[in-house]
Amino acid sequence: MTYHPKSDFMRVMIERGYLADCTDYQGLDEALSQGVVTAYIGYDATAKSLHVGHLLNIMMLRWLQKTGHKPITLMGGGTTKVGDPSFRSDERPLLGPEQIDANIEGMKQVFAKYLQYGDAPNDALMLNNAEWLDNLNYLEFLRDIGRHFSVNRMLSFESVKSRLDREQSLSFLEFNYMILQAYDFLELNRRYGCSLQMGGSDQWGNIINGIDLTRRVLDHEIYGLTSPLLTTSDGRKMGKSQGGAMWLNADMLSPYEFWQFWRNTTDADVGRFLKLYTELPVEDCERLGALAGSEINDAKIILANEVTALCHGAEAAAAAEATAREVFEKGGVGDDLPTLELTSDEVGDGISIVQVIVRAGLAKTGKEAKRLIAENGARIDDQPLTDAGLMLDAAALAAPVKLSAGKKRHALVKLG
Repeated sequence: MTYHPKSDFMRVMIERGYLADCTDYQGLDEALSQGVVTAYIGYDATAKSLHVGHLLNIMMLRWLQKTGHKPITLMGGGTTKVGDPSFRSDERPLLGPEQIDANIEGMKQVFAKYLQYGDAPNDALMLNNAEWLDNLNYLEFLRDIGRHFSVNRMLSFESVKSRLDREQSLSFLEFNYMILQAYDFLELNRRYGCSLQMGGSDQWGNIINGIDLTRRVLDHEIYGLTSPLLTTSDGRKMGKSQGGAMWLNADMLSPYEFWQFWRNTTDADVGRFLKLYTELPVEDCERLGALAGSEINDAKIILANEVTALCHGAEAAAAAEATAREVFEKGGVGDDLPTLELTSDEVGDGISIVQVIVRAGLAKTGKEAKRLIAENGARIDDQPLTDAGLMLDAAALAAPVKLSAGKKRHALVKLG
Protein backbone atom coordinates (compact mmCIF):
# COMPACT_ATOMS: atom_id res chain seq x y z
CA MET A 1 0.00 0.00 0.00
CA THR A 2 1.47 3.39 -1.00
CA TYR A 3 -0.48 5.64 1.38
CA HIS A 4 1.90 7.50 3.77
CA PRO A 5 0.07 8.31 7.00
CA LYS A 6 0.53 11.47 9.09
CA SER A 7 -0.70 9.96 12.37
CA ASP A 8 1.29 7.57 14.57
CA PHE A 9 -1.66 5.21 14.93
CA MET A 10 -2.19 4.71 11.19
CA ARG A 11 1.56 4.33 10.69
CA VAL A 12 1.64 1.52 13.31
CA MET A 13 -1.44 -0.15 11.79
CA ILE A 14 0.14 -0.23 8.32
CA GLU A 15 3.76 -1.03 9.31
CA ARG A 16 2.90 -3.88 11.67
CA GLY A 17 0.25 -5.53 9.47
CA TYR A 18 -2.93 -4.72 11.42
CA LEU A 19 -4.78 -3.07 8.55
CA ALA A 20 -7.08 -4.96 6.17
CA ASP A 21 -9.42 -2.15 5.12
CA CYS A 22 -10.57 1.34 6.05
CA THR A 23 -13.64 3.31 4.99
CA ASP A 24 -11.64 6.54 4.48
CA TYR A 25 -7.86 6.34 5.00
CA GLN A 26 -7.20 10.05 4.59
CA GLY A 27 -10.23 11.28 6.54
CA LEU A 28 -9.41 9.03 9.51
CA ASP A 29 -5.68 9.83 9.34
CA GLU A 30 -6.49 13.55 9.34
CA ALA A 31 -8.79 13.16 12.38
CA LEU A 32 -6.11 11.12 14.22
CA SER A 33 -3.45 13.74 13.55
CA GLN A 34 -5.66 16.63 14.76
CA GLY A 35 -6.67 15.42 18.23
CA VAL A 36 -7.82 12.54 20.43
CA VAL A 37 -9.99 10.05 18.52
CA THR A 38 -12.29 7.73 20.49
CA ALA A 39 -12.57 4.22 18.98
CA TYR A 40 -14.31 1.04 20.01
CA ILE A 41 -14.32 -2.70 19.47
CA GLY A 42 -17.27 -4.83 20.57
CA TYR A 43 -16.95 -8.19 22.30
CA ASP A 44 -19.91 -10.51 22.73
CA ALA A 45 -19.93 -12.35 26.05
CA THR A 46 -20.11 -15.91 24.68
CA ALA A 47 -17.44 -17.38 27.04
CA LYS A 48 -15.83 -16.62 30.42
CA SER A 49 -12.56 -15.65 28.78
CA LEU A 50 -11.33 -14.13 25.56
CA HIS A 51 -8.94 -16.28 23.51
CA VAL A 52 -5.89 -15.78 21.30
CA GLY A 53 -8.19 -15.06 18.33
CA HIS A 54 -9.21 -11.79 20.10
CA LEU A 55 -5.64 -10.76 20.84
CA LEU A 56 -5.00 -8.99 17.54
CA ASN A 57 -7.83 -6.52 18.15
CA ILE A 58 -6.88 -6.05 21.82
CA MET A 59 -3.38 -5.08 20.59
CA MET A 60 -4.98 -2.57 18.19
CA LEU A 61 -6.75 -0.92 21.15
CA ARG A 62 -3.47 -0.92 23.08
CA TRP A 63 -1.63 0.80 20.21
CA LEU A 64 -4.52 3.27 19.89
CA GLN A 65 -4.00 4.25 23.53
CA LYS A 66 -0.20 4.26 23.25
CA THR A 67 -0.46 6.74 20.34
CA GLY A 68 -2.61 9.14 22.41
CA HIS A 69 -6.19 8.13 21.58
CA LYS A 70 -9.10 6.79 23.64
CA PRO A 71 -10.21 3.12 23.46
CA ILE A 72 -13.65 1.81 24.38
CA THR A 73 -14.11 -1.89 25.10
CA LEU A 74 -17.79 -2.52 24.49
CA MET A 75 -19.16 -5.59 26.24
CA GLY A 76 -22.09 -7.12 24.36
CA GLY A 77 -24.42 -7.65 27.32
CA GLY A 78 -27.31 -6.84 24.98
CA THR A 79 -26.17 -8.23 21.63
CA THR A 80 -25.09 -11.56 23.16
CA LYS A 81 -28.80 -12.19 23.79
CA VAL A 82 -29.23 -12.29 19.99
CA GLY A 83 -25.96 -13.81 18.72
CA ASP A 84 -23.78 -12.68 15.80
CA PRO A 85 -24.54 -14.79 12.69
CA SER A 86 -21.46 -13.57 10.78
CA PHE A 87 -20.02 -16.42 8.71
CA ARG A 88 -21.50 -19.06 11.04
CA SER A 89 -23.25 -22.10 9.63
CA ASP A 90 -25.64 -22.39 12.57
CA GLU A 91 -27.32 -20.28 15.22
CA ARG A 92 -25.42 -19.60 18.44
CA PRO A 93 -26.91 -21.15 21.59
CA LEU A 94 -28.69 -18.38 23.52
CA LEU A 95 -27.32 -17.54 26.97
CA GLY A 96 -29.25 -16.34 30.02
CA PRO A 97 -28.55 -12.96 31.72
CA GLU A 98 -26.65 -14.52 34.67
CA GLN A 99 -24.31 -16.44 32.34
CA ILE A 100 -23.74 -13.32 30.21
CA ASP A 101 -22.87 -11.23 33.31
CA ALA A 102 -20.51 -13.93 34.60
CA ASN A 103 -18.80 -14.09 31.20
CA ILE A 104 -18.34 -10.30 31.13
CA GLU A 105 -16.69 -10.40 34.58
CA GLY A 106 -14.25 -13.04 33.31
CA MET A 107 -13.45 -11.09 30.12
CA LYS A 108 -12.77 -7.85 32.03
CA GLN A 109 -9.71 -9.43 33.69
CA VAL A 110 -7.85 -9.51 30.37
CA PHE A 111 -8.53 -5.96 29.22
CA ALA A 112 -7.11 -4.49 32.43
CA LYS A 113 -3.71 -5.99 31.51
CA TYR A 114 -3.56 -4.33 28.09
CA LEU A 115 -5.33 -1.01 28.67
CA GLN A 116 -5.26 1.81 31.20
CA TYR A 117 -8.79 2.53 32.46
CA GLY A 118 -9.61 5.78 34.28
CA ASP A 119 -10.65 9.43 33.91
CA ALA A 120 -7.75 10.93 31.93
CA PRO A 121 -8.51 12.13 28.35
CA ASN A 122 -7.16 8.98 26.71
CA ASP A 123 -7.94 6.47 29.47
CA ALA A 124 -10.02 3.52 28.28
CA LEU A 125 -13.75 3.12 28.95
CA MET A 126 -15.45 -0.21 29.65
CA LEU A 127 -19.10 -0.06 28.53
CA ASN A 128 -21.95 -2.55 28.14
CA ASN A 129 -24.45 -2.21 25.28
CA ALA A 130 -27.21 -3.61 27.53
CA GLU A 131 -27.23 -0.04 28.91
CA TRP A 132 -29.12 1.18 25.81
CA LEU A 133 -30.35 -2.05 24.17
CA ASP A 134 -32.20 -3.61 27.13
CA ASN A 135 -34.83 -0.90 27.37
CA LEU A 136 -35.52 -0.26 23.68
CA ASN A 137 -39.16 0.15 22.72
CA TYR A 138 -39.71 -2.13 19.73
CA LEU A 139 -42.19 0.07 17.83
CA GLU A 140 -40.15 3.25 18.36
CA PHE A 141 -36.97 1.42 17.35
CA LEU A 142 -38.59 0.12 14.14
CA ARG A 143 -39.88 3.57 13.25
CA ASP A 144 -36.76 5.59 14.15
CA ILE A 145 -33.99 3.13 13.26
CA GLY A 146 -35.46 0.26 11.20
CA ARG A 147 -36.60 2.57 8.40
CA HIS A 148 -32.96 3.38 7.57
CA PHE A 149 -32.12 -0.24 6.67
CA SER A 150 -32.62 -1.78 3.24
CA VAL A 151 -33.29 -5.52 3.41
CA ASN A 152 -31.98 -5.85 -0.18
CA ARG A 153 -28.68 -4.38 0.95
CA MET A 154 -28.50 -6.48 4.13
CA LEU A 155 -29.02 -9.62 2.06
CA SER A 156 -26.06 -8.66 -0.13
CA PHE A 157 -23.54 -8.67 2.77
CA GLU A 158 -21.14 -11.59 2.51
CA SER A 159 -21.78 -12.79 6.08
CA VAL A 160 -25.52 -13.20 5.33
CA LYS A 161 -25.14 -14.23 1.70
CA SER A 162 -22.78 -17.13 2.48
CA ARG A 163 -25.35 -18.57 4.93
CA LEU A 164 -28.25 -18.21 2.46
CA ASP A 165 -26.21 -19.56 -0.47
CA ARG A 166 -25.67 -22.76 1.51
CA GLU A 167 -29.43 -22.83 2.13
CA GLN A 168 -28.83 -22.71 5.89
CA SER A 169 -31.54 -21.13 7.98
CA LEU A 170 -30.98 -17.54 9.18
CA SER A 171 -33.48 -16.63 11.87
CA PHE A 172 -35.13 -13.22 12.08
CA LEU A 173 -33.50 -12.91 15.52
CA GLU A 174 -30.00 -13.18 13.98
CA PHE A 175 -30.93 -10.96 11.05
CA ASN A 176 -31.55 -8.20 13.61
CA TYR A 177 -28.02 -8.49 14.96
CA MET A 178 -26.48 -6.17 12.36
CA ILE A 179 -29.12 -3.52 13.08
CA LEU A 180 -28.30 -3.68 16.80
CA GLN A 181 -24.56 -3.44 16.14
CA ALA A 182 -25.14 -0.44 13.87
CA TYR A 183 -27.22 1.13 16.65
CA ASP A 184 -24.31 0.62 19.10
CA PHE A 185 -22.09 2.80 16.90
CA LEU A 186 -24.81 5.47 16.74
CA GLU A 187 -25.24 5.47 20.54
CA LEU A 188 -21.47 5.52 21.21
CA ASN A 189 -21.11 8.46 18.85
CA ARG A 190 -24.03 10.29 20.46
CA ARG A 191 -23.00 9.60 24.08
CA TYR A 192 -19.20 9.50 23.94
CA GLY A 193 -18.18 11.16 20.66
CA CYS A 194 -16.84 7.81 19.41
CA SER A 195 -15.91 8.21 15.73
CA LEU A 196 -14.15 4.92 14.86
CA GLN A 197 -15.21 1.28 15.03
CA MET A 198 -12.58 -1.42 14.57
CA GLY A 199 -12.99 -5.17 14.18
CA GLY A 200 -11.99 -8.23 12.18
CA SER A 201 -12.67 -8.12 8.43
CA ASP A 202 -15.72 -10.37 8.97
CA GLN A 203 -17.32 -7.34 10.66
CA TRP A 204 -16.99 -5.07 7.60
CA GLY A 205 -20.71 -5.21 6.70
CA ASN A 206 -21.79 -4.53 10.29
CA ILE A 207 -19.36 -1.59 10.55
CA ILE A 208 -20.57 -0.05 7.26
CA ASN A 209 -24.17 -0.29 8.53
CA GLY A 210 -23.25 1.65 11.68
CA ILE A 211 -21.51 4.37 9.68
CA ASP A 212 -24.50 4.76 7.33
CA LEU A 213 -26.97 4.86 10.22
CA THR A 214 -24.97 7.47 12.18
CA ARG A 215 -24.61 9.69 9.10
CA ARG A 216 -28.36 9.47 8.40
CA VAL A 217 -29.51 10.09 11.98
CA LEU A 218 -26.86 12.49 13.31
CA ASP A 219 -25.10 13.62 10.12
CA HIS A 220 -21.71 12.91 11.75
CA GLU A 221 -18.55 11.82 9.93
CA ILE A 222 -17.36 8.50 11.39
CA TYR A 223 -14.99 5.75 10.27
CA GLY A 224 -14.43 2.00 10.15
CA LEU A 225 -11.17 0.06 10.15
CA THR A 226 -10.76 -3.71 9.94
CA SER A 227 -7.91 -6.12 10.65
CA PRO A 228 -7.13 -9.23 8.59
CA LEU A 229 -8.70 -12.51 9.73
CA LEU A 230 -5.58 -14.37 10.69
CA THR A 231 -4.78 -17.93 9.85
CA THR A 232 -1.47 -19.60 10.58
CA SER A 233 0.79 -20.40 7.62
CA ASP A 234 -0.50 -23.98 7.67
CA GLY A 235 -4.08 -22.72 7.23
CA ARG A 236 -5.42 -23.14 10.77
CA LYS A 237 -7.57 -20.47 12.41
CA MET A 238 -5.49 -18.37 14.79
CA GLY A 239 -5.96 -19.28 18.44
CA LYS A 240 -7.10 -22.86 17.95
CA SER A 241 -4.93 -25.84 18.82
CA GLN A 242 -5.44 -29.57 19.19
CA GLY A 243 -6.54 -29.03 22.77
CA GLY A 244 -9.20 -26.41 21.92
CA ALA A 245 -9.24 -22.62 22.35
CA MET A 246 -6.16 -20.84 23.67
CA TRP A 247 -7.77 -18.84 26.49
CA LEU A 248 -6.27 -15.61 27.85
CA ASN A 249 -7.45 -16.07 31.46
CA ALA A 250 -4.92 -17.95 33.60
CA ASP A 251 -7.67 -19.95 35.36
CA MET A 252 -8.76 -21.42 32.01
CA LEU A 253 -5.31 -21.99 30.49
CA SER A 254 -2.09 -22.00 32.48
CA PRO A 255 0.55 -19.37 31.58
CA TYR A 256 2.90 -22.27 30.77
CA GLU A 257 0.52 -23.73 28.17
CA PHE A 258 -0.06 -20.23 26.77
CA TRP A 259 3.73 -19.70 26.52
CA GLN A 260 4.11 -23.10 24.89
CA PHE A 261 1.50 -22.22 22.23
CA TRP A 262 3.64 -19.27 21.09
CA ARG A 263 6.88 -21.24 21.41
CA ASN A 264 5.39 -23.77 18.96
CA THR A 265 4.73 -21.11 16.27
CA THR A 266 5.56 -22.30 12.74
CA ASP A 267 8.85 -20.81 11.44
CA ALA A 268 7.06 -18.92 8.64
CA ASP A 269 4.80 -17.07 11.12
CA VAL A 270 7.41 -15.81 13.61
CA GLY A 271 8.17 -12.41 12.05
CA ARG A 272 4.51 -11.63 11.39
CA PHE A 273 3.44 -12.64 14.90
CA LEU A 274 6.22 -10.60 16.53
CA LYS A 275 4.89 -7.50 14.72
CA LEU A 276 1.27 -8.18 15.64
CA TYR A 277 1.49 -9.54 19.17
CA THR A 278 4.52 -7.80 20.71
CA GLU A 279 5.76 -4.22 20.97
CA LEU A 280 9.29 -4.93 19.77
CA PRO A 281 10.48 -2.46 17.09
CA VAL A 282 9.49 -3.49 13.55
CA GLU A 283 13.17 -3.85 12.49
CA ASP A 284 13.80 -6.33 15.33
CA CYS A 285 10.68 -8.31 14.39
CA GLU A 286 11.87 -8.56 10.78
CA ARG A 287 15.41 -9.53 11.78
CA LEU A 288 14.21 -12.22 14.19
CA GLY A 289 11.65 -13.52 11.69
CA ALA A 290 14.37 -13.94 9.07
CA LEU A 291 16.54 -16.21 11.23
CA ALA A 292 17.05 -19.69 9.84
CA GLY A 293 17.84 -23.17 11.15
CA SER A 294 17.96 -23.64 14.89
CA GLU A 295 18.33 -19.87 15.45
CA ILE A 296 14.63 -19.38 14.67
CA ASN A 297 13.94 -21.20 17.96
CA ASP A 298 15.57 -18.30 19.83
CA ALA A 299 13.14 -15.96 18.04
CA LYS A 300 10.22 -18.18 19.08
CA ILE A 301 11.32 -17.99 22.72
CA ILE A 302 11.45 -14.18 22.46
CA LEU A 303 7.95 -14.22 20.91
CA ALA A 304 6.60 -16.50 23.66
CA ASN A 305 8.21 -14.41 26.41
CA GLU A 306 6.97 -11.07 25.04
CA VAL A 307 3.37 -12.21 24.47
CA THR A 308 3.16 -14.03 27.82
CA ALA A 309 4.64 -11.03 29.70
CA LEU A 310 1.91 -8.78 28.26
CA CYS A 311 -0.89 -11.22 29.10
CA HIS A 312 0.29 -12.80 32.37
CA GLY A 313 3.20 -10.65 33.56
CA ALA A 314 7.00 -10.89 33.22
CA GLU A 315 7.34 -13.35 36.14
CA ALA A 316 4.94 -15.85 34.54
CA ALA A 317 6.86 -15.59 31.25
CA ALA A 318 10.21 -16.20 32.98
CA ALA A 319 8.75 -19.16 34.94
CA ALA A 320 7.34 -20.69 31.76
CA GLU A 321 10.67 -20.39 29.95
CA ALA A 322 12.48 -21.94 32.93
CA THR A 323 10.00 -24.84 33.00
CA ALA A 324 10.39 -25.37 29.26
CA ARG A 325 14.18 -25.50 29.55
CA GLU A 326 13.90 -27.95 32.46
CA VAL A 327 11.49 -30.19 30.52
CA PHE A 328 13.05 -30.07 27.06
CA GLU A 329 16.75 -29.58 27.62
CA LYS A 330 17.27 -31.59 30.79
CA GLY A 331 14.35 -34.00 30.60
CA GLY A 332 13.31 -32.95 34.10
CA VAL A 333 9.95 -32.10 35.58
CA GLY A 334 8.99 -28.42 35.60
CA ASP A 335 6.89 -26.84 38.35
CA ASP A 336 4.61 -25.11 35.86
CA LEU A 337 3.48 -28.13 33.84
CA PRO A 338 -0.30 -28.70 33.61
CA THR A 339 -1.07 -31.00 36.53
CA LEU A 340 -3.73 -33.66 37.02
CA GLU A 341 -4.36 -34.40 40.70
CA LEU A 342 -6.00 -37.77 41.39
CA THR A 343 -7.58 -38.72 44.70
CA SER A 344 -6.83 -42.06 46.41
CA ASP A 345 -10.46 -43.10 45.74
CA GLU A 346 -10.07 -42.43 41.99
CA VAL A 347 -6.87 -44.46 41.83
CA GLY A 348 -8.15 -47.31 44.04
CA ASP A 349 -6.41 -50.54 43.02
CA GLY A 350 -5.27 -48.93 39.78
CA ILE A 351 -6.34 -46.45 37.12
CA SER A 352 -5.90 -47.08 33.41
CA ILE A 353 -3.11 -45.11 31.68
CA VAL A 354 -5.51 -44.45 28.79
CA GLN A 355 -7.97 -42.75 31.15
CA VAL A 356 -5.14 -40.72 32.74
CA ILE A 357 -3.90 -39.49 29.33
CA VAL A 358 -7.43 -38.29 28.49
CA ARG A 359 -7.98 -36.63 31.89
CA ALA A 360 -4.58 -34.90 31.67
CA GLY A 361 -5.73 -33.29 28.40
CA LEU A 362 -3.15 -35.04 26.19
CA ALA A 363 -5.86 -36.81 24.16
CA LYS A 364 -9.54 -36.06 23.67
CA THR A 365 -10.80 -39.66 23.77
CA GLY A 366 -9.68 -43.09 24.90
CA LYS A 367 -9.44 -44.12 21.26
CA GLU A 368 -7.09 -41.21 20.52
CA ALA A 369 -4.98 -42.10 23.61
CA LYS A 370 -4.66 -45.73 22.47
CA ARG A 371 -3.64 -44.60 18.99
CA LEU A 372 -1.02 -42.28 20.51
CA ILE A 373 0.46 -45.23 22.41
CA ALA A 374 0.28 -47.55 19.37
CA GLU A 375 2.10 -45.00 17.21
CA ASN A 376 4.89 -44.55 19.80
CA GLY A 377 3.82 -40.96 20.50
CA ALA A 378 3.38 -41.37 24.27
CA ARG A 379 6.05 -41.37 26.98
CA ILE A 380 5.93 -41.85 30.73
CA ASP A 381 8.76 -40.20 32.69
CA ASP A 382 10.57 -39.72 29.36
CA GLN A 383 10.50 -43.46 28.58
CA PRO A 384 8.44 -44.86 25.66
CA LEU A 385 4.95 -45.94 26.74
CA THR A 386 4.02 -49.06 24.78
CA ASP A 387 1.41 -50.82 26.93
CA ALA A 388 -2.11 -49.39 26.50
CA GLY A 389 -3.30 -51.75 29.26
CA LEU A 390 -0.95 -50.27 31.91
CA MET A 391 -2.60 -49.52 35.27
CA LEU A 392 -1.19 -46.91 37.67
CA ASP A 393 -1.69 -47.64 41.37
CA ALA A 394 -0.94 -45.51 44.44
CA ALA A 395 2.63 -46.86 44.62
CA ALA A 396 3.30 -45.81 40.99
CA LEU A 397 2.06 -42.33 41.84
CA ALA A 398 4.06 -41.99 45.07
CA ALA A 399 6.10 -39.39 43.16
CA PRO A 400 4.59 -37.22 40.39
CA VAL A 401 4.57 -38.95 36.99
CA LYS A 402 5.35 -36.99 33.83
CA LEU A 403 3.31 -37.92 30.75
CA SER A 404 4.22 -36.70 27.26
CA ALA A 405 2.35 -36.71 23.94
CA GLY A 406 4.79 -36.11 21.12
CA LYS A 407 7.73 -33.82 21.81
CA LYS A 408 5.90 -30.71 22.89
CA ARG A 409 2.93 -31.62 25.10
CA HIS A 410 3.44 -32.70 28.68
CA ALA A 411 1.48 -33.04 31.91
CA LEU A 412 2.16 -34.10 35.49
CA VAL A 413 0.02 -36.66 37.27
CA LYS A 414 0.10 -36.90 41.04
CA LEU A 415 -1.90 -38.02 44.04
CA GLY A 416 -3.77 -35.12 45.66
